[in-house]
Amino acid sequence: MNTSEQSTTEPIQLIECPRDAMQGWPVFIPTEKKIEYLHSLLQVGFHTLDFGSFVSAKAIPQLTDTATVLKGLQQLPVDSPTKLLAIIANVRGAEEAAAFDAISYLGFPFSVSETFQQRNTNSSIAQSLQRVTDIQRICEQSRKALVIYISMGFGNPYGDAWSPEIVFEWVNRIAALGVPVISLADTVGLATPEQVYSMTSYVIEKLPQHQIGVHLHSSAHNRAAKIEAARKAGCRRFDSAMKGIGGCPMANDDLVGNIDTEWLISYLEQYDNLPMLNKTALAKSVNLANEIFTL
Repeated sequence: MNTSEQSTTEPIQLIECPRDAMQGWPVFIPTEKKIEYLHSLLQVGFHTLDFGSFVSAKAIPQLTDTATVLKGLQQLPVDSPTKLLAIIANVRGAEEAAAFDAISYLGFPFSVSETFQQRNTNSSIAQSLQRVTDIQRICEQSRKALVIYISMGFGNPYGDAWSPEIVFEWVNRIAALGVPVISLADTVGLATPEQVYSMTSYVIEKLPQHQIGVHLHSSAHNRAAKIEAARKAGCRRFDSAMKGIGGCPMANDDLVGNIDTEWLISYLEQYDNLPMLNKTALAKSVNLANEIFTL
C-alpha cells in the first residue's frame, strides 16, 4: 500500500478561508461585521480558520484591521476546536502575528513563479526562502506552526519557467527547514485534474511526515474533478471559502474563485467521515456571507 492510500484513513481537515474571500473585496467590510462573521465561522467546526493577515496596509487595505478583529473575537469566546491562521509576507509580519497567543498558524505564500513572488511579497524566490527560514525560527520560538502555500504551484500566466520538477525542488527545500504543513496552491485556476493528482500524490508519498494540503481555485464546471483528483491522491487537507469568493488580487485582474465551502462539504460527505460540523452555525455563516459579499 502506498502512502497516498494509507493517508485516506486520516481525518479530513477543512480549512475555511474568509481572509482569502475578503482580501480582494472592493468594498471595505466594517470591522464589527468581520468579527460577527468570523465568530460564526468559529462555531462550525472547521479545523482551521484563515481569518486575517499581517501584511502591508497598502497591499491589502481590506485587512488593515486584523489585530482589532482578533481582539474583538477574544471578547466573544466560543468553545471551538478551530485554530486561527494568519497570513504574513515577511519577518515583521511574522513577529507581529506571533505575539498573539490566539493564533496557532502562520501562513506564508511561497511562489515558484519569480514574477508572482515579486508582485505578492516584493521579494525574489531566493529572498523568500531566507524569509521562510527566519519565519520558521520565529514559529519554533513562539510555538506556532508554519504553513507554506506553494503559489502558482500548477503553472503561471506570466511565462515564467514551470515544471513539476521545479515545484518539487522548492517543496523539498522548504520541507528540509522543518516546515510542518505545505499546501499546493492553484493560484489562478490553471491546474488540470491530472496535474492535481500527480503532483499531490507525489508530494504526499515523498513527504510522509508532513501535512500536505491543496488550496485550489476553480470555477464550478471543473471543481469536482479537481477535488476528486486531490482526494484520490490521498489529500486530507482542503481549503475553501463560503460562496466560493476569493482569489489573490496580486495575481491578475480576472480572479478565479475559491472552492465553495458548502459544496465541498456536501461533496466530501459522499466519501469520507467529516469532522462533526454544526450545521446551524454553518447556515448562519452562509447568511452572513450573503450579507457581506453583496455589491
